[in-house]
Amino acid sequence: MKIRLQQICHARSGDKGDTANIGLIALKKEFYPILRTYVTAERVKKHFEGIVLGPVERFELPNLWAMNFLLHQALGGGGTKSLMNDAQGKTLGSALLRMEVDIEEEVLLK
Repeated sequence: MKIRLQQICHARSGDKGDTANIGLIALKKEFYPILRTYVTAERVKKHFEGIVLGPVERFELPNLWAMNFLLHQALGGGGTKSLMNDAQGKTLGSALLRMEVDIEEEVLLK
């Protein structure tokens, strides 16, 4: 079954220079393994294809049921250099929540 990440987590995002920062936090402890399995750095990079020109790094925070992603070269040089509408990366967390993952229904019901 396909679900959007917004069904199992919430997000916060920001920036530093040309790097966007997105934190995903599971709504329930049981959802954290889904994030670990299905939300890889590679999948996030693919979701932001054409926007993120550099690498994507993933950092796991299991004690918070969360993970943090750094999206390098994602903001057109950053707030002071870019002509992008969101050169500060504040809306990228919402954009990531629209990413769909294909999971087994039983995984969600556990």
